[in-house]
Amino acid sequence: MLQLDALTVRFGGLTAVDAVTLSAGRDEVLGLVGPNGAGKTTLFNAVSGLVRPSAGRIAFDSADLASMPLHRRARMGIGRTFQIPQPLHELTVRENLVVAQRFATGRVDDERIEQVLDFTRLGDRGGRNAATELALTELKALEIAKALCTNPKLLLLDEVLAGLETSGKRRFMKMLQELHRQFDVGILIIEHDIETISQLCDRVAALDFGRLIALGTPDEVFNDPDVVRSYTGGQA
Repeated sequence: MLQLDALTVRFGGLTAVDAVTLSAGRDEVLGLVGPNGAGKTTLFNAVSGLVRPSAGRIAFDSADLASMPLHRRARMGIGRTFQIPQPLHELTVRENLVVAQRFATGRVDDERIEQVLDFTRLGDRGGRNAATELALTELKALEIAKALCTNPKLLLLDEVLAGLETSGKRRFMKMLQELHRQFDVGILIIEHDIETISQLCDRVAALDFGRLIALGTPDEVFNDPDVVRSYTGGQA
């Protein structure tokens, strides 16, 4: 579904993503890990269209995304969340979903919105002001709900569990596992918590200084000497 071939993103003299070749399918949950500054979010930004690659190719369902604007990528089936929740101010929870859905699909599907509100346990919060009346866990759920309303084939989740306590992380993990099955959507997730990634993901890709240094099962990647040195800060 998603195929990156030697993807490279440079900002002046800094190479943030360095010739990364990687694929992600609809039938899997793929984790993207690495220390701060490894290039994870920049890779997401390149896939979703927020930054332009300096070299390489991004393909989705065999279509080249090189010059495709954000809304067309969304309509092809690429959904995206952000590490810091970004609700639309002065709009209710439901109105946030309407705006996201209209942008991505060009129409409003009330049945889908209600389904997503129920799934993310935001059904009783639909009329609340999204920016001022939601707790952190609810804001995180709203980020997922906005992306899910766009009928994605692939969700790019950027640290959706960051800032949550252990019990909250467990609830979100269960929700993501069910989301993957119920909505038939692939997941590419950035996350620092090794336990979360190990339990949630089928495969893990590790980046360091923009380079892909390991790819495999969670056990394979987290026992890789290069990953131990760069990601955990320990000794190989």
